[in-house]
Amino acid sequence: MLHFSEEEFAARREKLTANMRENKCDAVLLFAQESMFWLTGYDTFGFCFFQCLVVKANGEMALLTRSADLRQARHTSNIENIVIWIDGVHANPVNDLRDLLSEMDLLGAHIGVEYGASGLNAAQGKMLDEKLSTFANLQDATDAIHGLRLVKSAEEIKYIQKAAKSADLALDAAMATAKAGVDEGKILAAMQGAIFEAGGDYAGNEFIIGSGDDALLCRYKSGRRKLSRNDQLTLEWAGAHAHYHAAMMRTLIIGKPRPEHEMLFDATRQALLACEEVMVPGNTFGDVFNAHARTFDGLGLSRHRLNACGYSLGAKFAPCWMDGPMFFAGNEQAILPDMSLFAHMIIMDSDSGSAMCLGQSYLTTEGKPKSLSAKPLEMITL
Repeated sequence: MLHFSEEEFAARREKLTANMRENKCDAVLLFAQESMFWLTGYDTFGFCFFQCLVVKANGEMALLTRSADLRQARHTSNIENIVIWIDGVHANPVNDLRDLLSEMDLLGAHIGVEYGASGLNAAQGKMLDEKLSTFANLQDATDAIHGLRLVKSAEEIKYIQKAAKSADLALDAAMATAKAGVDEGKILAAMQGAIFEAGGDYAGNEFIIGSGDDALLCRYKSGRRKLSRNDQLTLEWAGAHAHYHAAMMRTLIIGKPRPEHEMLFDATRQALLACEEVMVPGNTFGDVFNAHARTFDGLGLSRHRLNACGYSLGAKFAPCWMDGPMFFAGNEQAILPDMSLFAHMIIMDSDSGSAMCLGQSYLTTEGKPKSLSAKPLEMITL
């Protein structure tokens, strides 16, 4: 089952092979599941074990994987040559990879390696270098596909828009469920259920949820509590369709908001609108961060903000839906049309114990970015 047309996959393959020829690279070894999915449609979580997609500059491809993923690859991808390495006490899949590269006439070739991938851990990377250092000339090709995925095609944008609609539905579900006495687990169940019912997928990482003191955390953790009569609830979640994400972030107020909440919401809204103004072609990711920092610092909130305020989104797998590059100081990555970007304005005031977060996903255009969410930028009180 392929999510994209043959023409779409052919265009992607040509972009990659053109990049390889430009960099005098005879082949690349892909270990990031996102890269395999983008290039072939291959969809699995089997990358937690060793697997590699070999792509030659002429477009020839071969996948080395385990037997559990043989049918997975046949069913979800356009890969024709699938080679299985066999599990065993003394199994070393890098030896199988070296044999495959030899069969593909790559002895002595210039080969790029996607080192920066969750599908290639440090031990495997060391083993790969040891086994292949005398076989071929290896070079880092971590960005070979990542850079090509930043600007989204029309077919990709359709999935992103579906993801955004399901993210809005998840917020509706949270608002309908959250009230004093309700367990956080019930809120999570409602949000995730709304996305599944809309035809969506699991997101690349856990939804972030925290109330009370935990509302000041930016990461998921285990453990639940019930909402109090007057409480704060920080949520960060993403709709996902065909692994394409649209993230959102909000702090919901249960009961009567404190003056600190009202002040901090005004600050986060100002900062987000300032980021929107510079999220246009001709500016950089660093410019977006600077707009965020100037706003918060000008309001005396520099101690309570973060050192990054968002990132690119796309098709992502575990352990994280963040796709990079990020909005941080000095990042010279240009803003281009048809990028999918998430901007989050996060204030965690440990002095007063108050949290306020406001985040939206956007699609960039030739001018001002378009919010992918239909939800207004208003403080939510329940």
